[in-house]
Amino acid sequence: MLVCSCNYITDKDIKSVITELLDEDCWQLIVPAKVYHAMGKRGRCCGCFPNVVELIIRTTEDYHAARETETAEVVDFMERLKRFHEEQRAAILERRMAAVTARRAV
Repeated sequence: MLVCSCNYITDKDIKSVITELLDEDCWQLIVPAKVYHAMGKRGRCCGCFPNVVELIIRTTEDYHAARETETAEVVDFMERLKRFHEEQRAAILERRMAAVTARRAV
């Protein structure tokens, strides 16, 4: 499935890079920019980033499940990653609201 139409990147490409990154350090924090950098790409419109975050979460969960990593460690890491994702969404919404308010004031 095509995830990023700007760079023509599929979910298989992204999953492969995430797995490679996890093989290097299975507890590192992986974000879309890191995935794109590893592929030698850049986010253009960045509309795909929420989908990339979801792929990161699912692929990381699958990675640790396949390697039978201790559940407590995985849950803690995944909760931190999900919290980070939600904080980023909240920040984006806040910036959008500020921009709308600024436009209305003009």
